[in-house]
Formats: sequence, C-alpha cells, structure tokens
Amino acid sequence: MWRFDKGILSQFDFFSIILIIPLIITSNWLIGEVVPALAQKQVAYVGIAFIAFLVVFFLPIRRMSWLIPLIYWGNIGLLLAVEFFGHARLGAQRWINIPFINATIQPSEFVKPALILMLAYLIHKNPPPLQGYRIKEFAKISFYILLPFILIAKEPDLGTALVLLLIGYGTLFFIGVHWKIVASIATIAILLIPISYKFILHDYQKVRIQDFLSEKPSYHVQQSIIAIGSGGWSGKDKENATQTQMRFLPIATSDFIFAFVVERTGFLGALALISLYAVLILHLLSLAIFNKDYYIKVVSVSISFMIFIYMGVNISMTIGYAPVVGVPLPMFSYGGSSFFNFMILFAIMQNLITFRYKDMYDNRGTKSFM
Repeated sequence: MWRFDKGILSQFDFFSIILIIPLIITSNWLIGEVVPALAQKQVAYVGIAFIAFLVVFFLPIRRMSWLIPLIYWGNIGLLLAVEFFGHARLGAQRWINIPFINATIQPSEFVKPALILMLAYLIHKNPPPLQGYRIKEFAKISFYILLPFILIAKEPDLGTALVLLLIGYGTLFFIGVHWKIVASIATIAILLIPISYKFILHDYQKVRIQDFLSEKPSYHVQQSIIAIGSGGWSGKDKENATQTQMRFLPIATSDFIFAFVVERTGFLGALALISLYAVLILHLLSLAIFNKDYYIKVVSVSISFMIFIYMGVNISMTIGYAPVVGVPLPMFSYGGSSFFNFMILFAIMQNLITFRYKDMYDNRGTKSFM
C-alpha cells in the first residue's frame, strides 16, 4: 500500500534538478539546429530517462542494499561476456548482441552506476577510521575498482576505463585514505606513465597523444578552435554559424558540441554553461561534505567527480588542451547512454536524501512518504 505525504517535498533536492533543466533544454535546441531528427530522438531519450528516474526514485534502495553486490557482479559478468561473445566495431570489442531484436548494448556504460553503488555499500558497511583507510581496507576496495577497469581497458576502451578509475579512487580519497597510501600511489603512477605508454597503449591511442603534443593540432581540433574563435563575445546567429551549418565542425552534436555552443552564443554563452556546471558540482560536493550518511556521501561526490571529469576532458579536447577521446559533455551531448546513466545516478542520490530516515520504511515492508 503506497501512502503519499507532502512532507516528502521538504527533503527532495530541487536545486540540482533546477540546474539540470537548462542543460537539457539548451542541448535539445542546439541539436535541433543541426539535425532535427536527432533532437526528436534526444527528446525520446529524455522521456525514457525521466521514467527510469521515477522508477529508481521510488525504490526502497536502503532496504534493497543486499542487491547491490549482485548488481555489481552481474555487470562484471556482462564485461566478461564482451570478452568471449562481444561484437567488434572499428577494432574494439565493446558490445553484446541482444538476440531476436537486432540490437546491441555496451556493458561498460552500466558499470559506472554499479561501481558507485558498490563503493557506497562497502564504505557504509565499513566506514574509514579517523586517519583514513589503511592498506588492508584500501586493497579490498581497490579490487572492486580495478576489476572493471582492467576488463574495460582490455576491450580496448581506455577512455571509459580511466574515467571509471578516476571516479573510483577520487571518491575513495575523498572519503578518507591514510596519507602514506596516497603518497605511494602518486609516486607509482608517475613512474608507470612511460611504461604504460610504451607497452600498454594501442597504436591508435599513441597517435591521439602524438597529435595532441604536436605543434599543429589535428583537423578536428583545428575546426573546433576556429568555431570557438569565431563566436566572439555574444556568438553568431544560426545562418552565420558556418563552421557548424556547413559541416566543417565534426560531430557538432556530441563530442564537439561545446565548440558549437561558443560559435552560437559566444564567450557569454560558454561562461554561462561552465558556471552552471560549476554550481552543480559545488552543490553536489556540499551534499557530500555536510551529510554524515556514507551512502549520500559516496553517491553525491561520485556524481560531482563524474561531471567534473566529463566536462573537463570534453572542453579541454575541443580547445586542444587534451587528446581527442569520446567523452561527452555531461547531460548536454547527444546520446542516450550517458544521459540515462546520469539520471539513474541522480535518482539514486535523490532517493537516499529524501528517504534517509529509517522510519520512512514501515515494518510491513511498504514505503511511506513522510
């Protein structure tokens, strides 16, 4: 029996939703200018993600926490299935065919929320001591971070794997790790960089790094920089945004959508977009800092790191400050998988915040909204 109480509205975090809505509206407007059909698809993705948000939001997540390890290991199973039964495209084996419906899924996309939930589950069960996790606890949690990292990097999909690694360890270090472990990892990481470049990276990944380090940027980045520079202070109207409308700017609706934003709205539009992301990131960090509940801490700080990494890498590559990788601008670039993931994570966070008191679950196993 479901019982609704208007008191739920006092706990719901409306501010994060208010910050996300302008991203969705602006993104759809820009995508529609380039390819109207993609804008219609994006609306469908948003609708599906909204339904998924509601479903996840109303789940009794805390009472279902025993399912989290099963969800994590189920996703590991999908990654292993990619290794043995995966479908290859452009030299990468990242997809699994779904029988009878002629469709594919990319399991690496589902691992992100699964890993974040698993970290929240582990840290909630075993919170860090005052000085932070020591080597035994650190190694145990690291296993859950490194396992999907290795499986995804092997596909190869180093970009997604590194994002997962940064989110996992960024969250772990935020929660609390002894300083000696942090110093040791930083030293090892610096020493491994040249070894990784020589023996681990694939040829196409080395080419991307070489293009980034060369004096002359790649063609895609050149066109992106031209688009950004031509935007001026307040941007151009649709007809004069020639870099996008004449298709000089590659992948204007996804990977290089930030360059499109600046060409259309100029410096002021870019500043507004970056400020919106900055406020959202800081808000999520404040939720992590001022909440004692480790479920809320881990999920909110993970989302903030995820947005920061995606935004930082995407914008940096469009202006030639990072190698070109397939990292979308969060909740802005065209595509359903990334947007769906973010909405699921926000739904989990909203659920944990709104229903964070134990008396919000009654003894009959039904959920009441206080």
